[in-house]
Amino acid sequence: MKNTALTHIHESLGAKMLPFAGYNMPILYEGVNAEHETVRNAVGVFDVSHMGEFLLSGPNALALIQKVTSNDASVLTIGRAQYSCLPNDKGGVVDDLIIYKMKEEQYLLVVNASNIEKDWNWISAHNDLGVDMKNISEDYSLLAIQGPKAVEAMQSLSSIDLSAIKYYHFEVADFAGIDNVIISATGYTGSGGFEIYCKNTEVEQIWNKVFEAGAAFGIKPIGLAARDTLRLEMGFCLYGNDISDTTSPLEAGLGWITKFTKEFTNSENLKKQKEEGVTRKLVAFEMQERAVPRHDYEIVDGTGAVIGIVTSGTMSPSMNKGIGLGYVTVANSALDNDIYIRIRKNDVPAKVVKLPFYKK
Repeated sequence: MKNTALTHIHESLGAKMLPFAGYNMPILYEGVNAEHETVRNAVGVFDVSHMGEFLLSGPNALALIQKVTSNDASVLTIGRAQYSCLPNDKGGVVDDLIIYKMKEEQYLLVVNASNIEKDWNWISAHNDLGVDMKNISEDYSLLAIQGPKAVEAMQSLSSIDLSAIKYYHFEVADFAGIDNVIISATGYTGSGGFEIYCKNTEVEQIWNKVFEAGAAFGIKPIGLAARDTLRLEMGFCLYGNDISDTTSPLEAGLGWITKFTKEFTNSENLKKQKEEGVTRKLVAFEMQERAVPRHDYEIVDGTGAVIGIVTSGTMSPSMNKGIGLGYVTVANSALDNDIYIRIRKNDVPAKVVKLPFYKK
């Protein structure tokens, strides 16, 4: 089991630690609902240093990225980030990721913790362009400082204007007394804030200063359990649940990051799928009675026929109702359509709704 550079701090704070993607990670501190509300209303900090980082450099770096990812990375300028995915050659997804344009001919790829080795091998196997690839995952830490008070709480720690960094843009600047920190206006909560990339040797100083600066704003450490409820309220996909090796980006509602203005892995088949139409779709649903949908529960229609499966589900802390994502047949995917979630032999009514579940 690997530890992050902050594991000892989480343990000293009394966090409940559990294995996640090969790392010993803080799952919760005071409780999911309280931590969730902290991020929605104030500011919270996640240690997500288990995520993977690859640095791709050289004159063909963009060409390799264009070849293996579905989005069009040619539109990126220095200081911009892009959400994308790595399609496989069977119609599914190797992983979803964020691409940062660091310099001309240099890109940072941030991938999911559980897929670091798989993604590295996949991209390496397609690198017949002489691109210099470095896996820097073991050397870098990542903090997600999230919530509506994040900008105000953190401004004293940097000489740059944090409020000027637009969504999916970033700056390399001083932060908490450390130079050359990546300050990225990204995150997986839907409540604003930043993701901070720094070296493992720097992260403890940054963590401590972040909590000093944020004390007046009610800052708290947040575990991965609340990260899951926060992302689900926004309808953000989680790899291994809502997207996988067997789900196409078009089925998952990721057509907006699947650009057929270029050729990429399996683009011909995905383009054909777009033209012919998918047979199933990822939909969002709200429970119509008090019940909690869970991963792998069956979704059925009014006759009891199985029409799909739940991929993510929880009791929404913000809305106090059961919410979920799941794949259903296209015929059952329309907004306001009545579906049923099979929970312990009971078919509990639910309704297909528009994302996000949580509206500020």
